[in-house]
Amino acid sequence: MSGQIDPRNVIITGVGGQGNVLASQMMGQALVQQGLVVTIGETYGASQRGGSVMSHLRISRSQQWSPLIPEGQAHLVVGLEPLEALRVMARYGNPQVLTLTNTRPIRPLDVIAGNAEYPELEVILSSLARLSQKVWTVEATEIALAMGNPIFSNMVILGAMAGLGLDWFPLRRDSFQEVLGLLLPAKAMASNLEAFDRGQAAVQALPL
Repeated sequence: MSGQIDPRNVIITGVGGQGNVLASQMMGQALVQQGLVVTIGETYGASQRGGSVMSHLRISRSQQWSPLIPEGQAHLVVGLEPLEALRVMARYGNPQVLTLTNTRPIRPLDVIAGNAEYPELEVILSSLARLSQKVWTVEATEIALAMGNPIFSNMVILGAMAGLGLDWFPLRRDSFQEVLGLLLPAKAMASNLEAFDRGQAAVQALPL
């Protein structure tokens, strides 16, 4: 991990049921296998009912840090759901933050019930662009659906994270594959690895 900043702070955010916690655990274990020290903290907002779920990952060369990232100090915000990414940016963003987000909205219950409005996707993405140094968007849910199950969207996002090419975030495919073998049954290996590969390819195909 190059650069002078230590730790690097990553937030993965989504809603309950998207596999946010599993994704953060897999990423953390993969980076630990690569010699880094990763501290993970989770926050939940009625996650069983589709509420917000946020994972804080603090990635260091040498030491454990407090599990929760201080406000305004995220280096990378990753959204499994775009509005959740924007909510995180409002609290943890700064002019240098980078953002990677899925483009598929998940409307909360109060929106479905007609008690609130969900912003247009274009408004969310333009707001993220205004608040970030750089934004990458990946159609993770669509990629997962093409594989037959939207549950793969979290693995697609992990692959996209690996594909960003950030020197301080050296998530390798072989490390991810090893962690897959530890956390998931053997029959799930091939499909989850394919989702990772598709996510990596999708972000690498984006314009520079």
